[in-house]
Amino acid sequence: MNSELHTNPGEPVDFKSNLKLLQVERNDMKTMEWVTENGAFIEQQLKQCGALLVRGLNVSSSKQFAGILERVFGGELIDYTYRSTPRTELKSKIYTTTEYHADKQILLHNENAYSNQWPLRIGFLCMLPSQTGGETPICDSRVIYKALPKEIVEEFERKKVRYVRNYGSMDLPWSEVFQTDNKKEVEHFCQLNNIGFEWTGESELRTFQINEASKVHPHTKEKVWFNQAHLYHITSLDEDERNNLLTIVGEDCLPRNAYFGDGTDIDPQVLDIIRNVYKENIIAFPWQKNDLLLLDNMLFAHGRNAYSGERKVLVGMSQPFSAA
Repeated sequence: MNSELHTNPGEPVDFKSNLKLLQVERNDMKTMEWVTENGAFIEQQLKQCGALLVRGLNVSSSKQFAGILERVFGGELIDYTYRSTPRTELKSKIYTTTEYHADKQILLHNENAYSNQWPLRIGFLCMLPSQTGGETPICDSRVIYKALPKEIVEEFERKKVRYVRNYGSMDLPWSEVFQTDNKKEVEHFCQLNNIGFEWTGESELRTFQINEASKVHPHTKEKVWFNQAHLYHITSLDEDERNNLLTIVGEDCLPRNAYFGDGTDIDPQVLDIIRNVYKENIIAFPWQKNDLLLLDNMLFAHGRNAYSGERKVLVGMSQPFSAA
């Protein structure tokens, strides 16, 4: 056995733009043994670069994946609360990634940036790469902040972002989002998290929350673009899908939408500019089986490309953080 693996697994190398690659050579070491010996080193590297692809481990289950993340991130994994997308919970607070149709792209976003609470760490494990496509592209949120036109950043920072959601048959039901069938528990959660709410029918719920458009990273003290206006806004949908929704339910009852914090509309052309800045700065790579992608959730956004064939990518989150 190579004893050097216990103390120095090797320095990550430049892989794709700001993404670093750590190629694992375990020799005779078991996966969890290697992770236990090198978890602190990996977390330290992640603090320095914000995005790290670990390649060469052998991960056999969601439970083992959870154990890896707990050792690397230095704490327990957290539940996926105040949910935004459909997922399946597996063992040990590991989830499937968003279960949208394979032909749909998921735009780049920071996890839970629509909320006043989010994880500082997020990890992805590829159990089965798709036949084509299916990458999990990422993007440096510091780069986005600097690349956006100054006037757009200033307007968003001044006005903030208002997220409006209607829960029902066209999107996630509120019972799934809040993980309860009890209205009082939903109301209590909303009150604790500064989420406005109203029951629009016997069992229909509308919520709204105003959050900042950018953040200062708590450790690096760098400014990052940290909101999901471009994803929540109705213009993120295909034109046909958008028009159908507006015809069926009208703007007030859309499953989700975004406005400025004062309730005024966000110019769709501005949102197009934001989406294009993301596109121009995408970092993508084809998944390999057992690839482990570790991200600082504030420094890096992530998404999903459309794909064909079966695909299985798991996700876990850690280090909960709340807005001041």
